[in-house]
Amino acid sequence: MAISVVMPALEMAQETGKLLAWRKKEGESVAKGEPLLEIETDKAVVEIESPAGGILAGVKSHEGAVVPVGEIIAWIVAPGEQPPAPSVAAVPSGRTKTEQPKSSAVAPASAQSSASQSINISPKARRLAKEHGIDIAQINGTGPEGSITTDDVIAAKDFGASAPDATAAAASSAPLSAIARLMAERTTKSWTTVPHFFVVRDADCATLLELQKNLKSKRQSPQSSSPTITDCLVGLIARVLERHPALNSSWTGDNIRANPDINISLAIAVTGGVVAPVIQKANSAPLADIATQRASLSERARSGKLSPADISGGTFTISNLGMLKVDSFTAIITPPQAAVLAVGAASDRVVAIDGKPVVRSVMTLSLSSDHRVVDGARAAAFMNDLVGAIREPDKWLRL
Repeated sequence: MAISVVMPALEMAQETGKLLAWRKKEGESVAKGEPLLEIETDKAVVEIESPAGGILAGVKSHEGAVVPVGEIIAWIVAPGEQPPAPSVAAVPSGRTKTEQPKSSAVAPASAQSSASQSINISPKARRLAKEHGIDIAQINGTGPEGSITTDDVIAAKDFGASAPDATAAAASSAPLSAIARLMAERTTKSWTTVPHFFVVRDADCATLLELQKNLKSKRQSPQSSSPTITDCLVGLIARVLERHPALNSSWTGDNIRANPDINISLAIAVTGGVVAPVIQKANSAPLADIATQRASLSERARSGKLSPADISGGTFTISNLGMLKVDSFTAIITPPQAAVLAVGAASDRVVAIDGKPVVRSVMTLSLSSDHRVVDGARAAAFMNDLVGAIREPDKWLRL
C-alpha cells in the first residue's frame, strides 16, 4: 500500500515549507526512519525521516519549491507498485483565488480594495504586508498556483518591491536567511508585546569553575564530551526550576500553563542567525548526559541538521555569551516561554567576604521575565536560589 509523504507542520503557525533537498532520488529504496528530505523552516534546516520503507516514487515537488503544509509531495511504494494517480489539487484553505484585474488603469480606492482582497495570498502574508505598507498587487507570488507567501512579502519589504526603483534596490541588497528573518520577526514581536522586566545578580562561581575543571581532567576518553560551564549551568538551572515552577510556565494568550517537564533551550549562534535546540528533561539528566546532548545538538545546529524533535518543547532559555568575553547583557524572551537567562563572562573581581576584600571569580546573571506570568518576588527568589546553587554546585548537580 502506497504511503504518502507530505509537507510536515513543524511550527504552530506554519503555512508552508521550503523543500531544500531530497536525500533519495526517485526510484531509490528507502528504509523507514531513514533521512528522506530536508525542509527549511523559520527556525532551522530540518531533516525529515521516511514514514515507511519502500521505493520513493511520484515525486511532485522538487528542490526549492515552497509547498503548503499537508500537501502530498511524494509516495513510498512497494517494489513494482505504482503511486496513486494525481488528483486535482484544491486551493489551500485560508486563501481565496479569483482572477486579478487585467486593466492597468488606476482604479478607485474601493475597487483597489476589492481587487486586493481577491489576490491569492495567505492570511499571514496579507497581515504582514499591511503592517509594512506593502502593495500586494506589486508582488509576484512564488507559492503554489502563484500564491503570495510570507517569504514573498518579506522579500518585497527587504528589496523595496513596492517602490519604483525595486530593481536597483534588489541589486544592492542581500536577502536574509530564513533563520535571520524569523529572529527579526519574533524578537520584534516579543519585545513589543511581552511585558519584560529584569532582575540582575552577581554569582560567585569560583567553586563551579573548579568543579568543571576537575570534571574535565577526569573525562574517560578524548572522544567523550567534557562538561562545559554551560552544561553545568543547564543542570543547575533545571534543578532550581523544580523549586520555582512559575519560571518554567508559559503564557498561552489568556492564561498560564504549567509545563510538566523542564526542557532547557540553548541559544546557539549559527550562520545567519541564532537557533535554540532543546535539552529535554534536563532536571533529571546527569551532567555527563547533558554534556553529550549539548555537544551533539551544537554540532547539528552549526551544520544545519537539526531535527524537529531537537527544537521542540523548550520551557526556559539560556543565552551564554561568557565565552565571548561579554560582561553582562539582557536577552529577549522566546514566547510562550516565561523567562530567559543571560549569562556573562566569569572574571576575577574584588568582593567583600567577612568584611575583608578578596578576589573571587564572579559572573553576572540577567533574568528577563514575562510579567504576565512571573512577578518580581518570584523572579528574585529564583535568582537567590540560583546564585546559591552556583556557589555550591556539588549540592545541586546530578554528577
